[in-house]
Amino acid sequence: MLVRDAMSTMVLTIGPNHTLRQAAALMSARRVGAAVVLDPDAGGIGILTERDILNSLGLGQNPDTERAHDHTTTDVVFAAPSWTLEEAARAMTHGGFRHLIVLDQGGPAGIVSVRDIIRCWVPARQQVPA
Repeated sequence: MLVRDAMSTMVLTIGPNHTLRQAAALMSARRVGAAVVLDPDAGGIGILTERDILNSLGLGQNPDTERAHDHTTTDVVFAAPSWTLEEAARAMTHGGFRHLIVLDQGGPAGIVSVRDIIRCWVPARQQVPA
């Protein structure tokens, strides 16, 4: 199975000046664990995850004043829609993260998460005789 079969194509994109509270509210409303941060001034595409927001709160930072750009991962590993789920899982395991932005033709086409991969693997594995 390929990344294109598992990825979510409903990508939440935010700007670098969104506060962490705004980002968290949007992520919660969309029921996603990551947002793509589009910041042409900082090199283009980054990712802000629920873990980034949690780490900021754990440090006692104010989610109403902290900006997404200060917590965005910009050294992002991107997946291609044609990657296998095994390749995506290997990249996540190697990098220690749970989300991959999927790029197609230079832009974000989706996000694939560990949860997406598990959803694809579990039904397929249940059908295999023991």
